[in-house]
Amino acid sequence: MAESHITDLNMLRNIGISAHIDSGKTTLTERILFYTGKIHRIEEVRGKSGVGAKMDSMELEREKGITIQSAATYVHWQLENQDYAVNIIDTPGHVDFTIEVERALRVLDGAILVLCGVAGVQSQSITVDRQMRRYNVPRLAFINKLDRAGANPFRVTGLLREKLSHNAIMMQIPIGEEDRFKGTVDLLTRQAWYYEGDNGEEIRIVDCPADLKEDMEKYRNILIEGLSDFNDDIAEKFLNGEDVSAEEAYPVVRKATIERRMTPVFMGSAYKNKGVQALLDAVMRFLPSPYDRTYEALDQRNNEEKLQLISKPGHPLVMLAFKLEDGRYGQLTYCRLYQGKLEKGDTIYNQSTKQKAKVGRLVRMHSSEMHEIDESEAGDIVALFGIECSTGDTFTDGDADLTMTSMFVPDVVITLAVEPIKKEGLNNFSKALNRFSKEDPTFRVTRDEESGQTIIGGMGELHLEVYLERIKREYGVEVQAGAPQVAYRETITKKSDFEYTHKKQTGGSGQFARVLGFVEPSDAGENYQFINNVIGGSIPKEYHASCDKGFQDAMERGTLIGFPIVNIRAGVTDGMAHAVDSSDMAFRIAARTGFRQAYERSAPVVLEPIMKVVVESPEEFAGTVLGGLNKRRGMIQGNSTSGNQVQIEAEVPLSEMFGYSNDLRSSTQGKAEFSMEFAKYQAVPRVVQEELIKKYADRRARD
Repeated sequence: MAESHITDLNMLRNIGISAHIDSGKTTLTERILFYTGKIHRIEEVRGKSGVGAKMDSMELEREKGITIQSAATYVHWQLENQDYAVNIIDTPGHVDFTIEVERALRVLDGAILVLCGVAGVQSQSITVDRQMRRYNVPRLAFINKLDRAGANPFRVTGLLREKLSHNAIMMQIPIGEEDRFKGTVDLLTRQAWYYEGDNGEEIRIVDCPADLKEDMEKYRNILIEGLSDFNDDIAEKFLNGEDVSAEEAYPVVRKATIERRMTPVFMGSAYKNKGVQALLDAVMRFLPSPYDRTYEALDQRNNEEKLQLISKPGHPLVMLAFKLEDGRYGQLTYCRLYQGKLEKGDTIYNQSTKQKAKVGRLVRMHSSEMHEIDESEAGDIVALFGIECSTGDTFTDGDADLTMTSMFVPDVVITLAVEPIKKEGLNNFSKALNRFSKEDPTFRVTRDEESGQTIIGGMGELHLEVYLERIKREYGVEVQAGAPQVAYRETITKKSDFEYTHKKQTGGSGQFARVLGFVEPSDAGENYQFINNVIGGSIPKEYHASCDKGFQDAMERGTLIGFPIVNIRAGVTDGMAHAVDSSDMAFRIAARTGFRQAYERSAPVVLEPIMKVVVESPEEFAGTVLGGLNKRRGMIQGNSTSGNQVQIEAEVPLSEMFGYSNDLRSSTQGKAEFSMEFAKYQAVPRVVQEELIKKYADRRARD
């Protein structure tokens, strides 16, 4: 093997580092790489050298100082004379790139939730935590930036409990505050950790300072009391006033963390090189190995029954492709092995396409670098070179007919019409769109047949802006884009019945289908549900699916403004067929037309995407910020003050948020910042609906 790697899964950790934007995720990852010996020089995210952080390998990332794509690496760490291997995925903080967090958490066993010591739990912290819950990912919390003015880890731990409902328990307390922050006290061992040397690489561990002993015992008591909920022996010692050693506490903390009944809280300042090594120790001690997690696949030979996978090499291969990168020399496919073993030269089978492929190159990624390996086993994260597939495809060795459950992919909320400025760039433009839509499930490309325009859709303005810039840089194509368009939807507010007969005679066999049914609003969380209430064979069984397809055809474009229809239950109750003239197409047309007739009578409304907007601003500009949000039809959800900073939460229609960044900057002297994420779809006010109907009259006429 070109690179040594641990085969004992107990000594393997697969972790992600996630947080709100600008909480220090990439800086933390950079320090981890340095202390584990993976890199020999620290580069800052916005470094003066122009080199930038190792994990931000894209030129755009280094320019903007943000992470756009998740990046994978692997390191080794020694704890108590044992060598651990760690696969790490550094994820973006900006909500526009949320799919990168989604697919990383889908394949990881544990995570570090990074929080800013000043701002605490922010909007994207809540989103990331929701994603971790979706995939049952155990996590540690790391309160970063304790060197900053206003940093308070005690307050942030409280916010973890209040805002995220975590059973957050501090494992450390800080030594010094803000610019006097020097290190941490380990509450279990009662020892102080000082990080010295040019880059904090020299750790001095001594007894807790005398002036902190009282606080240390206070918070150690809280910690032990918290652990007593999970272990009877510790509970008994706690009640009897007996001391609990670190060695007794470690396995209890580990078990409670893996079961997600506790979130251990660690702290430091990644930028100032403090607290990272203790966090690494905690990753090895408390986060799960692949053995500690339970994963399931769907058995295709047994009605997709759930089957528990076994994280051992002696079983049939099951592997999930969770991320694609289409480069100059072919496709790089990031995979997580859940079961079995993979060797260079093996033949693997794609469960989605039923195609087989030979593994020519097997690599382990270190950011943008590929390190060749010969084999990999269950629990590991690797990359394959030159294998054609899509995100979410399952691979096996042919001995198992299993597929992994798919990851959550959010809907598009914004679209742009785009085209290359010069016709000679059309070929490269098409290549770029094909590549990016394949790599990123939230980047959608469609063609408007009536106008002939190419439409791209995504999660926000920044999301699409980044892709347009990448088309220019990576493919040499200048692109012009239309104004951003909101991804509206239509729905109904009351039930309506329909009765329609499709009849056509043109010589020879004709077309005949009669369908009776209904449409009604659905609040079951499904965009569409087909109800089959046909009894007595009035519509032959072979045409039931045709009615279903007809309803779905009608839902592609509503009659108000021509956008897709959602949240509908459509049913068939009766009908009639002709022995000669009825057909699949006749019933499809009848159901589609009947649906449209009922839709007109069901009080249809336009839905617009509502965004959750969080603005952080100096308190002096609070009135200005509130006024600006109100002008944009914003509904204020709440606000809180910390020091001289105010945080305002609001729900604002996406259509009103275009240009908000510039307005906010100019009205607050550049001192305020905001984040935004999709919250829900909501009916537009009647006056806005009337304006939209006029605006989209041409689109409706084409339909």
